[in-house]
Amino acid sequence: MKNIIIFFLVLFSIDSTAQPKVPSHELWNTLLKKNVSSIGKVNYKGFVTDSVKLNTYLKLLSGYRPNEKTWTASEQKTFWINAYNAFTVKLIVDNYPVKSINEVVTKMKITTKTSPWDIKFIKIGNISYSLNNIEHEKLRKAFGDARFHFVLVCAAKSCPILLNEAYTADKLEMQLEKQTKLFLNDNVKNNISSNALKISKIFEWYADDFKSNKSSLIDFINKYVAVKINPKASISYLEYSWDLNQ
Repeated sequence: MKNIIIFFLVLFSIDSTAQPKVPSHELWNTLLKKNVSSIGKVNYKGFVTDSVKLNTYLKLLSGYRPNEKTWTASEQKTFWINAYNAFTVKLIVDNYPVKSINEVVTKMKITTKTSPWDIKFIKIGNISYSLNNIEHEKLRKAFGDARFHFVLVCAAKSCPILLNEAYTADKLEMQLEKQTKLFLNDNVKNNISSNALKISKIFEWYADDFKSNKSSLIDFINKYVAVKINPKASISYLEYSWDLNQ
C-alpha cells in the first residue's frame, strides 16, 4: 500500500509540472502593449531594453513544436503568427539601429545573397526556420488564408501594422478580420474608389492568394471597404516603403 501511495504522489507531481499543450502568449502580449502604439508604431529602443523578456518568450516558443493532431487549427495559426512577428522584432532588435530591415544582412555580415526573410535564425523544436519558411509553408500553404498577409509584419512602414496585442486562438478570427479591414481602409497604404484602385504591392506579389475560380481580387476587397468597387475598376500598385516602422 505504501508503495502504491508513493507511486501516485510521484505521478501527480509529474503531471502538475508538465508542459502545457500550447504556449502562453501573455509575455508577448505584455511586450506589445508596452512597446507598440495603437497605430502600430514600434518602439524598438524599448524592445532593446526589454530584450531579456523578448528572448524569454522566444525561448518558450522554441520549446514547442505545433502538433497538427493535438493542436486546433487556431492554436497552430496563432503560434506561427506570433512567432513570425516576435522573431521579426528580434531580427531588428539584435541589429538595432537600422533604418530598414534590409540592412540586417549587412549588419550580420552575411556574405551570400540572402534576404532577411531567408535567414534561418528561428529554432522551433529541433528545426531551424526562416521567416519565409513560417509564412509560406506553415501558414499560407498549410491554411490558405489570404488574411495572413495583414497580420504578418515585416518591420516596414508599408507593411500592415503590428497589432499591440498578441494573437490568441479564442480571438483569432476577430483579429484577422479586424486587421484586414484596417489595412484596406488605410488611405496611406491603399487608395480605393469605385473605378480606380491604387493598392499595396502585397496584392501584386501574392495575387493568386486573393482570387479563386469563383472570386476576384476586387471581390475580396469589396468585403472590407465601404465603397462598392466596379468589377472593371483599374488597378495600379503603390510604391512600397521599407523604412522602419518606428
